[in-house]
Amino acid sequence: MTTPKSRAGSRIDHLNLAVPDLATAEAFYEPVLASIGISKMLEIPPNATPNQPTAMTGFGLADVKPYFWLIDGGTVGTNMHVAFTVDTRDDVVTFHEAALAAGASELLPPAVHEEYHSDYYGAFVLDPHGINLEAVCHERP
Repeated sequence: MTTPKSRAGSRIDHLNLAVPDLATAEAFYEPVLASIGISKMLEIPPNATPNQPTAMTGFGLADVKPYFWLIDGGTVGTNMHVAFTVDTRDDVVTFHEAALAAGASELLPPAVHEEYHSDYYGAFVLDPHGINLEAVCHERP
């Protein structure tokens, strides 16, 4: 029997996501990300530094660092997609339910997506700004 390949690693340190309305995005993302253990960690006001003219809010793992940033006053790009890795398939379901309760539109309910690999279990929604958001578990049930 072979050991399953770990799919948890990433070399991305943080990601900035431009949104047209930071307050709307925060109201959506705060409860949705909290459902999978990601919390709001930092709120940076506009002009806090010379090269940062707009407000920013950072989410991440408590006591670690913010790695997912919402940037105010931006334009959402076409085919924008962000996927968050979770530990269990139940976490995918929890994320999906929280996102719908927060006002997301459903794209794909929680399910196995074998086109990616046999243990890929994910749920896809559109956030209030039209960003394709996903929670995915790569573990066997």
